[in-house]
Amino acid sequence: EVQLVESGGGLVQAGGSLRLSCAASGFTFEDYAVGWFRQAPGKEREGVSCIGTRDGFTYYADSVKGRFTIARDNAKNTVYLQMNSLKREDTAVYYCAAAISDYYCSEFGSEYNYWGQGTRVTVSS
Repeated sequence: EVQLVESGGGLVQAGGSLRLSCAASGFTFEDYAVGWFRQAPGKEREGVSCIGTRDGFTYYADSVKGRFTIARDNAKNTVYLQMNSLKREDTAVYYCAAAISDYYCSEFGSEYNYWGQGTRVTVSS
C-alpha cells in the first residue's frame, strides 16, 4: 500500500521555524520526485517546493524562496521541508505528494500520483 505521511506541523510564532517531514512507503522512493503543496482557507492549493530524483534539482515558489529548504533522504524514504522565518501568510495545511520522475520535479499538483493527508501549520503574530 502506498503511503505518504506528513508530520511536523504545529503552531509557531512569526519568525519561528518548523521542519516538516514526509515519510513514504509502498513504492520505490528513489524513483519519485516529491513536492510540497499548501492550501490556506479560502485559497487554491499552491506548489511550495519540490525535489527531483537526482541531487541538485529543486524548485521553490517565490513566496518561500530563501526561507524554505527541501531535502530528501532516500535511505529513510523521507523528504524534509525546513521552514524558517515563518510568516502569517504561511499558515495552511501542507501536503506532500510523489510523482515518478527521471530527474525533475513539477510545481503543479496535477503531475503527482500520490498524496499525503496533510499537516497543519499555523503561524501567529
